[in-house]
Parts: sequence; C-alpha cells; structure tokens
Amino acid sequence: MNKFEEKTLSTDKIFEGKVIKLQVDEVELPDGKTSKREIIKHPGAVAVIAVTEDNKIILVEQYRKALERSIVEIPAGKLEKGEDPKYSAERELEEETGYECERMEHINSFYTSPGFADELVHVFLAHNLKKKENAAPADEDEFVELIEVSLEEAQVFIKEGKIRDAKTVYAIQYLQLQQALANS
Repeated sequence: MNKFEEKTLSTDKIFEGKVIKLQVDEVELPDGKTSKREIIKHPGAVAVIAVTEDNKIILVEQYRKALERSIVEIPAGKLEKGEDPKYSAERELEEETGYECERMEHINSFYTSPGFADELVHVFLAHNLKKKENAAPADEDEFVELIEVSLEEAQVFIKEGKIRDAKTVYAIQYLQLQQALANS
C-alpha cells in the first residue's frame, strides 16, 4: 500500500455524458480523516506530432466551447472504448488533416489534470506523411482548419497565445529538443 493512498469509502455518480463522467468520492486520508474528491473520468485521448517533408508542423485551428475561443492545436482526439491508442492516432491524423503516415511512433503519455481527472493523453510522432486522396471525413460536429507552420512560427504562436494547450506546447518543445540534439 502506498503511504499516500486515499481509500475510497463511497462513490456518488453525479453525471454520465458522451465524453466524461463526474463522480464525488468520499475518501479516507492517510491520517485517518475523511475528505471528498470530485473526479472526472475520461476514456483517454491521443495527440499526433506530424511534420511534413518540408519541415512544416501540421496544426489545426478549432473552436473550443469551454474556452469560448478558437485555438491552434496538434491533431488529437478521444479514444473510443477499447480502441488501441496507435490506431486512434492514425484515425485522428487522417480525419483532422487528410494525411496518413508510414509509421506511428509512441513518444510519451501524460495526465492532463491529475488533481481531478484521470484523462491520459498518448502522444505519437507520425513518420513519412503523405496526403491521402480519399481521406476519412472529420466528425460531423467537428470543424477544423489545417495550418502548416515552421517550428519558429509555432514558437511565435505560443508567445502570441494562439497555442495554449499543454499537448501542443509539449509537442513544440519535443520538436525543439530533437532539433537541438540533432545539431549538437
């Protein structure tokens, strides 16, 4: 048993939607006291770092209702129940950008907000991209615009606040690190 573990005493399921579930757990703390934890359950997601042959990073701009604004992101999407993350990454790349790749490499996975959510994002690097002639269509409720930028332009997008989500900042920093390692 982990010395910091919180034992669940009860779970109150508050909401179950298409994407998330919300529950409130009563927990016993390591010191024996009790507390409540509001928890969002999420099926997980994938994000794809995709760079064209001419070193352009493929991004998408889309409106995010939770933010009440459009932001620029790397292609990403929710895992379907039981779906392999690699397959999901390939699907999202095609649906959002019209590209396919020769190989999809898993880079890392990270929790987005572990203080209240269990969402785990699996980040992949797409190798040897090519535009697909009859690409799968985007989800019917998803409207995105494809943007291709250099690494330097992506860094400016971060400074200007056009890129503000963690997965995309992570992707840009990953590419910066790879570039620095290649140049050393």
